Amino acid sequence: MNKEILFANALEELKRTAKEQGNCIAQEQIAAAFKEMELSEEQMELVTDYLKKQRIGIGEPVDAEEYLTKEEADYLETYLEELKNLEQVTAGEKEAITLSAMAGDAQAQARLTELYLPEVVEIAKLYGGQGAYLEDLIGEGNLALAVGVGMLGCLEHAHEVQGMLGKMIMDAMEEHIAGSLQEKQTDKYVLDKVNVVADQARELAQVLQRNVTVAELLQEGKLSEEIILEAIRMSGDNIEYIEKQ
Repeated sequence: MNKEILFANALEELKRTAKEQGNCIAQEQIAAAFKEMELSEEQMELVTDYLKKQRIGIGEPVDAEEYLTKEEADYLETYLEELKNLEQVTAGEKEAITLSAMAGDAQAQARLTELYLPEVVEIAKLYGGQGAYLEDLIGEGNLALAVGVGMLGCLEHAHEVQGMLGKMIMDAMEEHIAGSLQEKQTDKYVLDKVNVVADQARELAQVLQRNVTVAELLQEGKLSEEIILEAIRMSGDNIEYIEKQ
């Protein structure tokens, strides 16, 4: 495995560890992660700067709510007020509920899901400002929680439950963020391509004083037939200045 891949893997592992620690990583953990790579002091500073830009605290956690929009902050306040209505339990009661849920008791599983809803919120706050709405992250986390609670029978001990559910919740949120970013990139790609063809059609239409055909656009020699037809398809055959197919 080359050095670039090792570096990327170590960086991703650091980010995941930071999330598990409340968006915080110790300087010693950063040094240990890259110990075998013998990075220079300048390179280590670049790593630290990158982590800070990812809203990861070095040595102490950052205020996750600081990165929320006003709309997200208002939603969070309302949602947390709703969660306050859930009946609280002692540590002993929670463990009993957990054991019953692991044994397959449906009522216990439903109750355990309720008890972990606040934890979903705390995890979602760690991913705030990373390309997905807080409400959507909480929704994805809650879904993963509900699925995970039904899978607890594979565990041997109650103390393993929190780690398993936490990982499933985090994985679901990260997958949602990745999907959101991909969707935004796709939207930009489509918009850019349609705009290029639309601009060319408008320029030619101004010269001809009428809407233009695909053949006339091709004669200009600036765009290929594949690009023109794909843009028309992407726009639903609604590019202004081009005669409908």
